Amino acid sequence: MEFVLIIGALIIAAVLFEYRFRKPDQIVVYETHDGVGIRRGRFYPRHFSTPITRTAHSFTQTIEGSAKGNLDVRFKIAVTVAASMSHLASLVRAGGWTAGSVARAGKELETLLLGYAKEYTEARGIEELTSDGLRIHLQQRFKDINSALGLEIVNLAITSFEPVNTQIAEAMRQREHARILEQTETLNQQARITEARARVKADEEVALLEHGLALKRYDLKKSEFERDAMLAEARTTHELGLKKKQLEFEKEEMRLLKESPELLLLTPQAARLAEASQSLKNARTVVSLSPGETMQGTDLLAMFHTFVQGAIEAYRKTNKK
Repeated sequence: MEFVLIIGALIIAAVLFEYRFRKPDQIVVYETHDGVGIRRGRFYPRHFSTPITRTAHSFTQTIEGSAKGNLDVRFKIAVTVAASMSHLASLVRAGGWTAGSVARAGKELETLLLGYAKEYTEARGIEELTSDGLRIHLQQRFKDINSALGLEIVNLAITSFEPVNTQIAEAMRQREHARILEQTETLNQQARITEARARVKADEEVALLEHGLALKRYDLKKSEFERDAMLAEARTTHELGLKKKQLEFEKEEMRLLKESPELLLLTPQAARLAEASQSLKNARTVVSLSPGETMQGTDLLAMFHTFVQGAIEAYRKTNKK
């Protein structure tokens, strides 16, 4: 019984000594017939596995190269790399079977970046070299870096670029300064042109709007004039119709008076003549028809006497017929 307990204790001690707990930031790899495999479990045997950290590794590098004409240039780059899950065999081959394989592979990456940078600078003149151009050139090599070193480029930045010769560097700075001033002046002139175009366009739009408003006002005035003309024409037509009816009425009245003169006594003119005779100073002269009154009374009475006498004679002639 004691032997069994001792054996069990030895087995537990061996397990505790051999197996380790995998941390979340570790990739545990082991050797297989095809290359390198990954242990997915939470525990792993430490003598048959190697933990590789997932932590990104960053470094800076100064690269010196030569442009056409043997003009020396200097680049400073900052790189951040991490282990590539799809190329762990290449990572182990470049960085070794150790936990710091990412950092060791990063050292190999510096050599590759130096070669790629020289490839970029030697094929171009110094005026053609730019930080963006080098960055794009290096980005095109990411697949080669991934497959050769098992590293994934997380970030790549060109921090500075300058010629080694100070005179050339100063000349390039002056040229860049002049280019910036020229671009600034060009932008200012374009801004003025744009402003002038906008002002002219606004004036044209305002003129078109004012013209449209004037046309609308003209149309409204024209419509109002036509409506007033129609109303005036209708009013004139109506007045002409009334006058025509009035004329026909007067013609008919004259015809009746001509046929029946006795009706003259019933006309308003005869009534007004009688009222006028009553307004004389001596009303008795109206009754007696005395010729001794004033000239005004005499004339008025004579007119009325002639009017009545004519009406009586006309009536007599009518009765005789």
